[in-house]
Amino acid sequence: MELVSQHVKGIMEECKIRAQDAGLRFDDETLEYIVTNRDMIELSPKVMIPTLYDYWVHDVRVLSGRGLYEAYPSNPYETAINTRPAISFYNDNNPDWLNVMIFYHVLAHIDFFQNNLYYKNTWDVDLTGQALADKRLIAQLRSEKGRWVDYVIEFARGMDNLVGFHRDLNRTLTRDQNREQGHVPDRIDFYFDRFLQKIKSVPQHEYLKEIDRYNQCRNNHTDFFAEITEKYPEFEELFQKQTKKPAFAKLDVMEYVLRHSPFLQKEENEWMKSVIHIIRNTSLYFQPQIRTKNMNEGWASFWHAHLFLNDERIRGHETDFAKVNAMVTAMPKVGLNPYALGLRLFEHIEEMENQGRYSFDYFQLKDAVQRKKYDRNKNTGRDFIFFVRENMEDFSFINTFVDQEFMDRHRLFVAGKRFNPQRTTWQYYIKSRKVEDYRQMIFDTLYHPPDIRVIEEKTRGGVLYLDHRFENKPLKQDYIENTMIGIEFLWGGPVHLETSIPTAVSQPGTQYANFWDPGAGGGQTDPPRPVEWKRVRYVMKDRKLHRQEL
Repeated sequence: MELVSQHVKGIMEECKIRAQDAGLRFDDETLEYIVTNRDMIELSPKVMIPTLYDYWVHDVRVLSGRGLYEAYPSNPYETAINTRPAISFYNDNNPDWLNVMIFYHVLAHIDFFQNNLYYKNTWDVDLTGQALADKRLIAQLRSEKGRWVDYVIEFARGMDNLVGFHRDLNRTLTRDQNREQGHVPDRIDFYFDRFLQKIKSVPQHEYLKEIDRYNQCRNNHTDFFAEITEKYPEFEELFQKQTKKPAFAKLDVMEYVLRHSPFLQKEENEWMKSVIHIIRNTSLYFQPQIRTKNMNEGWASFWHAHLFLNDERIRGHETDFAKVNAMVTAMPKVGLNPYALGLRLFEHIEEMENQGRYSFDYFQLKDAVQRKKYDRNKNTGRDFIFFVRENMEDFSFINTFVDQEFMDRHRLFVAGKRFNPQRTTWQYYIKSRKVEDYRQMIFDTLYHPPDIRVIEEKTRGGVLYLDHRFENKPLKQDYIENTMIGIEFLWGGPVHLETSIPTAVSQPGTQYANFWDPGAGGGQTDPPRPVEWKRVRYVMKDRKLHRQEL
């Protein structure tokens, strides 16, 4: 692995100028490395961060990747990571015209990393430097503690998807927003939610007057708390006491274990906290990339096509570009391609906004001909997609903009799969063309970890009590035991997990419905049997898992 040559760096710098002229915003400093396919295999398990801590699972994945590469050789074009400065890796055999296309793609990724608000918590973090410091700390602990370090890493990684990403993000966004407006959000919340209502129990008309005064102070840019400190001298002291109290209900599972585990509080186990902090912070850092896969790849594909085709340096390679671009952004009939879906959705959003179709008047139209001819020539589509890029992630992006017009325009559908007993083959068929079904199909592919919280009222007597807020998706049975063993070790006592499991509902008269008619169904899939959800509690004690019905 080495830095790109000065010639290739010059191509990149020219691409930066053109990309910034088109409206993309990113730091001027970037690092570009030339790597081989073998290097990609080595870096992939570490999420392309060369300085990430060593772990035995990484080595297993490297060996697996080598075997897969021998059987199915591949040639990845690029990989970009969200660091400061941004780092990107390029294949060592890319020609100059292809690098122009790839550089535009990467610059759009960097623009997304540095402007999408879901990455706010990563903007002031030097990941490569922090990862190197973490790697050295873990190496030092390994020399002192031996294999126990890897046990702690494995147990912490078993629950690193239970981090409170949205809560931490909301805290950061709210803090920065209110800092610009000159007040502290926690103080405002405490004053209106607790101090006035619960401590002072002021009458409603006085409470409403305070809200009006707060709004006036914001509009006039005056200090809202100046009058409060005179009227209520005890307010500041009560607020400071409140901020020192731990908010149990707001801690995610990893935080709660870190702060309140009797096992980790022992002096001889203090070193484990450092390891768990590293795992948790690394997970939080990569959460935005997992949650914006379709948007991020679609945004990069949108801009590499727009900027590449207007770049005179690619003259004579239009056909080559068409071939490569089609391989990357082809819309499959079965399955999903995030590059293709995101690209076409951004194009759809821009066109709809240019024509003024995101309006009440347009949505009120019922006539298909009038809807097709509707055009208000707003020409604000480019500004609007920048707004979308800044404020959304995959779920809101898909839920808001995948509509029936988008479905019809690209002839999209949900594919079903059934077995044909006559031909002993699987058949794919058009299951639905409804936008609701297509959106749900996409939602099912999105990252959505279980929502598991600590129930503080039931966490007593050395027992950690966890509750799975059920969303009609059961926990994966294969992971429950191993994950709970790890939590039990780090907690130092029994762990209870309350969740829901499916139970099939028996329907009289359907058990032998097709017994005498082997041809019944003609290859059609049987209708799904109704399911009832039963609440259960898993108990992990002394590395033994038990299940109790509630």
